[in-house]
Amino acid sequence: MNIILLGPPGAGKGTQARFLTDERGMVQLSTGDMLRAAKDSGSEMGKIVADVMARGDLVTDEIVIGLIREQLETVKANGFVFDGFPRTLAQADALSALLEEQGQTLDAVIELEVNDDVLVDRIVGRAAEAAAAGQPVRADDNAESLKVRLMEYYKKTSPLIGYYYAKGQLSGVDGLGEMADVKAAIAKVLDA
Repeated sequence: MNIILLGPPGAGKGTQARFLTDERGMVQLSTGDMLRAAKDSGSEMGKIVADVMARGDLVTDEIVIGLIREQLETVKANGFVFDGFPRTLAQADALSALLEEQGQTLDAVIELEVNDDVLVDRIVGRAAEAAAAGQPVRADDNAESLKVRLMEYYKKTSPLIGYYYAKGQLSGVDGLGEMADVKAAIAKVLDA
C-alpha cells in the first residue's frame, strides 16, 4: 500500500508516518530525510545532491524523483508513506508516472485537516516545550516563519487537494485531535 500524507507544515505528517512505519511495516519517504541521506551516501545520485546543495541551489524535481525511484527499486516494504512529497501538481504527475512505471499504485491520499490559528499555536508551543526541555528548537518553529511556510503551502501544495479529490483518492482526517485519535482515523481510511 502506497499513501500520501498531505497537510500544511506542523500538521503531524511526520508523526503519523512514523506510526505507519512502526505498525504496518511501511517505509516513510520524507524528501528532506532522503536528500540528507543521499548527500551523505557517496552514491552517484548523492554526489549530484551534494553538489546542488553545496551551491545553495534548490534540488530539482528530477533529482527528487530519482531518489524516490531508487527507494522504490531497492527497498522492500509493505508500502511507502510519502511525507512532504509531492508538493506541486508537476510532482504529483511525476509520482503517478513513476509508480505506474514501477508497476505500483497510489492507494490513498490522506489530508490532515487543520485550523491555521491552532496550527500556529501548536508550533509555537512545540518550540517552547523543546526549549524548556533543553532540546534543540527548529529555526523555523516560530509564528512568523510558519506563516511564510503556510503561504508557500497554500500557493503550491494545496492544489493537490483538488487534484486527488478529482481522482477519487482523497480522504480527510481531523489533524488537530489527539495523536492516537488521528492515528485511528488514518487506520480507518486505510482499512476501508
